[in-house]
Amino acid sequence: MLAVLATGCGSPGEPVDPAPVGSVQRPAPAGSGPVDVDTEKSESPDCNARASLPPQAGIPAGSTMAEIRERGNLIAGVDQNTFLFGFRNPTTGELEGFDIDIAKEIARAIFGDPEKIRFRAITSAQREDVLMNGEVDVVVRTYTVNCARREKVNFSSVYYVAGQRLLVDKGSSVTSLAGLDGKRVCAADGSTSLKNIAAVSGPIPVQVDDWSDCLVMLQQGQVAAVSTDDTILAGMAAQDPTTKVVGETFTEEPYGVGIPKENEDMVRFVNHVLEQVRGGRWQQSYDGWVAERLGSAGPPQPEYR
Repeated sequence: MLAVLATGCGSPGEPVDPAPVGSVQRPAPAGSGPVDVDTEKSESPDCNARASLPPQAGIPAGSTMAEIRERGNLIAGVDQNTFLFGFRNPTTGELEGFDIDIAKEIARAIFGDPEKIRFRAITSAQREDVLMNGEVDVVVRTYTVNCARREKVNFSSVYYVAGQRLLVDKGSSVTSLAGLDGKRVCAADGSTSLKNIAAVSGPIPVQVDDWSDCLVMLQQGQVAAVSTDDTILAGMAAQDPTTKVVGETFTEEPYGVGIPKENEDMVRFVNHVLEQVRGGRWQQSYDGWVAERLGSAGPPQPEYR
């Protein structure tokens, strides 16, 4: 069995929040019991969460991008525990993955150098907070765009579309949430996945800080399944070959780059960057990180308002 990727040393000058280190011997995370989840939908029926501001190139004086350039680096909130999308390479200590590549393309567009970026490792539940408090310039962390979140933060156009599925032991016959009546199912605090589990009668939602904690709990037999986006589950299955991803996708999870609500110029700029990324770098990154696990795919078409 492969252990969950452990936290390594950061790049010089790269602040990283402490993250759990996974192993099958680790006790269950604090607060990992069953939880009540508010499943009330705040979305208006007229809301089009995917529609973002039209792209705009250039870095005019006084813009958000000009301030970032003056500072000398882009500050990006990312994951460091999700294999394939945002994880710390235990050999090099560097953050890698599909989302990390997207964040670096934004830095490249501002500085001409993708390495002029300062990563801030955050949990799912911290995504809105770090944006609203101005602690980061962007969040690129398997971040599903929805109308409730748009009330607090802004989003780029959609750059990836995932879908929620299940991760179970290879010997399990379960293929859907309906087959988990009375069973504990793990998801991260602050994720749409947790609400989706709670919305189904039968499964018992179990909340943890990071997705790596869910894999540890599955390995220890403390939960019967993990349920979240297939992108995240594919990384877990790659780390632990005694597990498997099962069932059809039962949600659609459009990922966008999170941006502080007031920084509309940054939204337009990032959308321009994503237009360029869709022209080739998106496919290179997807094929390098994800295609082997989830099959062939191409970038989603953007929607603008």
